Amino acid sequence: MKRRHLVLALTGASGVIYGLRLAEELLRADIELTMLISRAGFMVLEEETGLQWQGSADETLARLKEYFRTDDGRLRFHAGDNLSASIASGSAAPDAMVVCPCSMGTLARIACGISATLLERTADVMIKEKRPLLLVPRETPLSEIHLENMLKLSRMGVTMVPAMPGFYGHPETMADLVNFVVGKALDQLNMDHHLYKRWKAQV
Repeated sequence: MKRRHLVLALTGASGVIYGLRLAEELLRADIELTMLISRAGFMVLEEETGLQWQGSADETLARLKEYFRTDDGRLRFHAGDNLSASIASGSAAPDAMVVCPCSMGTLARIACGISATLLERTADVMIKEKRPLLLVPRETPLSEIHLENMLKLSRMGVTMVPAMPGFYGHPETMADLVNFVVGKALDQLNMDHHLYKRWKAQV
């Protein structure tokens, strides 16, 4: 049986830990994962985690494989200017795409159909091919522009999974808060997990 192929993009919004944690779960689920990182995403990655992954595509891929401890060929990486990558074509569209975290700039460019980078082009492909596209926006406060762009994309079928941790599971650590958001993204991808406690009504 063919493995599901997902694309995970990290952009310049704060909260890169959400994307790293999501990548761990996706790789654990035995899927093919293609990762994209925007220029601002590399900057935030270093600022928030100390990870210096920017370099050639081969260098970045080697660092990804080392970090996630995988070398079985399921993890791929493409540079942002590689518009000849297969995922830039509707005939080779991945099964789903997640942008986590998603900056408001990236969200706006996707909403306007701008395809200047591979990340933006792949998101455009997902929309036109009606494939699942999930955005995990992380910004506060939200301006009218942000809200209008999210509404526009939502009406196109794009799923918004804002980085808003829940507290009904009584989180005890930062990891619990991260896992809640990652779990919500996995829910939208129809993937099983045990990252947070489901709500159970008291009857």
